[in-house]
Amino acid sequence: MPDLSAAARYGDPTAVLNVHNEVLRLQLAHRSVRRFGSRAVTEDELTALIAAAQSAPTSSNLQPWSVVAVRDPERKARLAALAGNQAFIDQAPLFLVWVADLGRASRLAARSGNEVSAVGYLETTIIGFVDTALAAQNAVLAAHSLGLGSVFVGAIRNRPAEVAAELGLPPHTVATFGLAVGVPDPDEQADVKPRLPQGAVLHRERYDATAADAHIAAYDKRLAEYNARFGLPGDWTGRVLARLRGPSSMAGRHTLRTTLERLGLPSR
Repeated sequence: MPDLSAAARYGDPTAVLNVHNEVLRLQLAHRSVRRFGSRAVTEDELTALIAAAQSAPTSSNLQPWSVVAVRDPERKARLAALAGNQAFIDQAPLFLVWVADLGRASRLAARSGNEVSAVGYLETTIIGFVDTALAAQNAVLAAHSLGLGSVFVGAIRNRPAEVAAELGLPPHTVATFGLAVGVPDPDEQADVKPRLPQGAVLHRERYDATAADAHIAAYDKRLAEYNARFGLPGDWTGRVLARLRGPSSMAGRHTLRTTLERLGLPSR
């Protein structure tokens, strides 16, 4: 029998997967959770999440990331203030701050009397961000498998220097994003948010912009209907254009290159 969870993922009752298993079901059922119950995330659960994160691929086995687990309510409150005053950061029992960490390699070089000048180049910064994201997504799926919910917090990059000071981050590191984790509140008004049709993102052999973009109008309608169910305005196109309008829509992140240089990641 086909797995009907694809219908929810695409907001399309005709969408099905004819290949399915428990991992796929967890992935297709993923949604962001912004309201949490009071139960703490246990140390055993945290250990499992980090083990899953460390099982993600890593470029050349560099493992250029770290994570700071924050439980202290006062520190969570300060981080929430730095990340756009998002209340769910305060509410979540566990807030994980994922760090692109090139400091470890720099310290290794200093101890051994070697040089790692490649740390200062854009390619290495990209590796740090990519590997951190791969690790964190593994943790998200592991959390879901344990009955936990989560939501990524890109706003942790709004004020990266202040976040670095709050967490005591060493040189050559930067907080890439946060992840609020906890048991989902069953009363939260949210569901699986429809994604773009595969035809909009899957190209075969060569990129075909005309064919891909032909799917956007139908997706705008589906996402507008989803948003309306939860009292939210607009469609996907409007959201993308508003979010990428310019520096005024970036919540301070338009200065990130300068801040990265101050933190020891010049990315030249």
